[in-house]
Amino acid sequence: MRQKRIIQGSLFDLFSNHQIGRELKAISAWLDARTELLTLVAADVGDHGARATGRRGLPAESVLRCALLKQYRQLSYEELAFHLEDSSSFRAFARLPLSLCPKKSVLQKTISLIRAETWEQINRCLLTDAKRERIERGTVVRIDSTVCEVLMHAPSDSSLLWDGVRVMTRLLKQAVTLPGGAAVSWRNYQRLAKKRAQAIRYSRGKDKKARLYKDLIEATHATIASVRRVAQHLAISIEGAAWRLEVEHYLPLIERVIDQTRRRVFAGEVVPASDKLVSLFEPHADIIVKSHRDVQYGHKLSFATGKSGMILDVVVEDGNPADAARFLPMLERHVGFYEEAPRQSAADGGYASRENLIQAKAIGVSDVAFHKKCGLTIADMVKSPWVYRQLRNFRAGIEAGISCLKRAYGLTRCTWRGIDHYKSYVWLSVLANNLALFARLKPA
Repeated sequence: MRQKRIIQGSLFDLFSNHQIGRELKAISAWLDARTELLTLVAADVGDHGARATGRRGLPAESVLRCALLKQYRQLSYEELAFHLEDSSSFRAFARLPLSLCPKKSVLQKTISLIRAETWEQINRCLLTDAKRERIERGTVVRIDSTVCEVLMHAPSDSSLLWDGVRVMTRLLKQAVTLPGGAAVSWRNYQRLAKKRAQAIRYSRGKDKKARLYKDLIEATHATIASVRRVAQHLAISIEGAAWRLEVEHYLPLIERVIDQTRRRVFAGEVVPASDKLVSLFEPHADIIVKSHRDVQYGHKLSFATGKSGMILDVVVEDGNPADAARFLPMLERHVGFYEEAPRQSAADGGYASRENLIQAKAIGVSDVAFHKKCGLTIADMVKSPWVYRQLRNFRAGIEAGISCLKRAYGLTRCTWRGIDHYKSYVWLSVLANNLALFARLKPA
């Protein structure tokens, strides 16, 4: 049975007098005052990985604190495991039982169990306390967006087909060790697929590329047929069921890559970005193009921040919606949490439209400033030119906040796999940023 928290503190829980130690002490004090949050974490973590006998698993409180440490200091799981064993400040913050030094695998398994909804709820509790302490009242809001990439290589149809052959070959090799898998003979097309994918990359001319693509697609089809034959002959077992689940996950994705390759290479069709699959391992990734910049693969994030710099809200968008279409939904989410509209709001020119201005005024926002007027007059948006200049300058501060999230809290690229873990990673980064700001801004 996994403990929720460790009630009795240790005499050796000492924090360094360094700035980082003082911030960790302040964050720890806030977590101690919000023990009801441990119920949410304990519900997510449960008894996963904990044995009914022997030493108990990592307490839910320690899992929460270790996750915050990891994102706050941007550590890998291996580095986190080292610092938890080496640093007295880290051990004091993590509330680890005496003689317990969790390994990187334990940290990864337990931290990844906490859902994005739990991180969001913890962040809302923090914002509630920030409002009570008059650190962030949520009366002035600025809205902007950015992209957080996923962990994947730059895609091409040839590289995706090669990935498909490589994954299926790995599955075929695994099947040989399963009951009934060795009875089916199959040919390994991995080397041929790799050569064709590399040849496509460096070749010139549509006809030559088309011939190479034909060979690569045939090799992919042959490997798919081998996988299906092996699946029919596998004996019923727990390992075989797990193998079939993995096959059922990858085969539709590989067939989708074959379809989009045929449409583009042989039919000459321009495949819409919404129909494209850009990764077998991160199939949820969107293609994001912002103006004339490089193409990014991940998800668009919409942010709302306040005067303190704390992130009031973040939304992981589906696809690449226009900024103007996300202005009102972000304001409505703000009203839903604070139960009142912000007094003033500021946003980039991409959010500007007369409809957005009218709707924002209708829900109670007194001053709405867009960085680019886009046909709107200052008198329509705010009370005076002075207020407009103040809000326009205030809006620029969100660029620094997003930059800090990317540089200091890992939002340049998400290193966790899957859409659910992607959302958890984003909210954990936001919470780590907000806790650090809360610790620095709270009066002593």
